[in-house]
Amino acid sequence: QVQLVESGGGLVQAGGSLRLSCAASGRTFSNYAMGWFRQAPGKEREFVAAISWNAGSISYADSVRGRFTISRDNRENMLYLQMNGLNPEDTANYYCAAYSRPNFSGTPGYWGQGTQVTVSS
Repeated sequence: QVQLVESGGGLVQAGGSLRLSCAASGRTFSNYAMGWFRQAPGKEREFVAAISWNAGSISYADSVRGRFTISRDNRENMLYLQMNGLNPEDTANYYCAAYSRPNFSGTPGYWGQGTQVTVSS
């Protein structure tokens, strides 16, 4: 079993910043690629960023590249998403995900419950 719990969402003005955290439980966390996805009402869930098991490979969606930074701390079983320069278009429920493998190809196998990010104009 892999348990993922997101936190850090909230309401922020356009141009502001938030840091999302994902606490992972499970004995194999350090061997899993991790990712962030988001979903706005009425839209499909979309990829935001992913990071390999040892942070050797990182990928970002074009819409967030240069503004968001994904990172992980395997010692603490934590995944982070630093979000800077937020736009109202970034408003969505953000989900932490685990790929159940060292690299992030394909579809994640585990998902957190989500944390809401709302950016006001």
